[in-house]
Amino acid sequence: MINRRRPPLGILPVAVAVVQVVGTHFAAQRFNESLPWFAVLLLLAGPALLLLRRRAPGPMVAGIGLVTVGYVAAGFPWGPFPLSFAVGLVLAVLAGARWWAWGSAAAAGVGFLLLAMQHGESTRVFFVLVWLIVVLLVGELGRSAKTRRDEYRRASMERAKHQRDEERLVLARDIHDVVAHSLSMINVQASVALHLAKNGGDTQGMYEALENIKTGSKEALSEVREVLAVLRQDAPRVPSQRLEQLDELVQRVRGANVAIIFTPPALPPPGWVDERVENILYRVVQESLTNVVRHAKASRVVVAVHLDDAHAAVTVTDDGVGLGIGNEGNGIGGMRERLGAHGGTLTIDAANAPGAPTPGTRISAWLPAPGTTRA
Repeated sequence: MINRRRPPLGILPVAVAVVQVVGTHFAAQRFNESLPWFAVLLLLAGPALLLLRRRAPGPMVAGIGLVTVGYVAAGFPWGPFPLSFAVGLVLAVLAGARWWAWGSAAAAGVGFLLLAMQHGESTRVFFVLVWLIVVLLVGELGRSAKTRRDEYRRASMERAKHQRDEERLVLARDIHDVVAHSLSMINVQASVALHLAKNGGDTQGMYEALENIKTGSKEALSEVREVLAVLRQDAPRVPSQRLEQLDELVQRVRGANVAIIFTPPALPPPGWVDERVENILYRVVQESLTNVVRHAKASRVVVAVHLDDAHAAVTVTDDGVGLGIGNEGNGIGGMRERLGAHGGTLTIDAANAPGAPTPGTRISAWLPAPGTTRA
């Protein structure tokens, strides 16, 4: 965070002192009046009290009001001598010392009225009273504007923090999906290659397994580099996984000795399916297939992705060992969070009727178009 330095404390008092002393001096000469040294001292006392505006704004404005009333009571020449009082009132209101400001203004107004009754200067006193009210209203308007700016700044900081948190969550999900899927594929292909090598089996099959390991690791490295570039703020966060890449994903899993029946979505997708929606659907398929390879011990998987103007649906069904009794892992939780952030749902249930020899598992994801509710 940038530390913005405040201007030096003495600039404002010096400027106000110059205006008060010089302006009152010329005003006195205009009316052939003298400006004694004690009057100059009072003209400097008000600006000097402005040095307390940061530490004690309330006592500051009260002191300036007292000095201003004392100047008038002494009968010194009129001029811009109330400038320090006006500045003090505004600064006190902006600093939150509203009662001090209004109380000082009221006390000064009463003092001016008493002096007017004594010396018969009603016109000048009326002008001063109106001037005090206007200055206070200006201070209140400035305080309201400052409060709105502070609230807007806090809201902006909260939004930025929330956006950063959401961004980190998305990156964490992507890293999990990329690493879990790639390592699962590499592990399966390495097991195939090792089995063929130990048993002196099909050399071509071993080469294919090694080629799949090479291709999968290369793609995983590319995706990890992309996510790390976002963490370094070298690149904007734009989802890169598109629906056209589902065929490549399915082909990689087929290389893990799993038969896959894939029904791809109709492309191009409907207009409401943007890059983020495509990324969500891709990640759902990717995580589902990763779980099949790692846990299901399945030999056959049916993957279907359907898109229309109202919703998107993904179904992944396997003939594996079925639902376990353990808790859902980060991958399932990540899918639920991705879909839930856009109003979607995820259900996991048995693929076949209870009691079947191989119950299998069905993962169903549903994502609505904006403004659409599920029937």
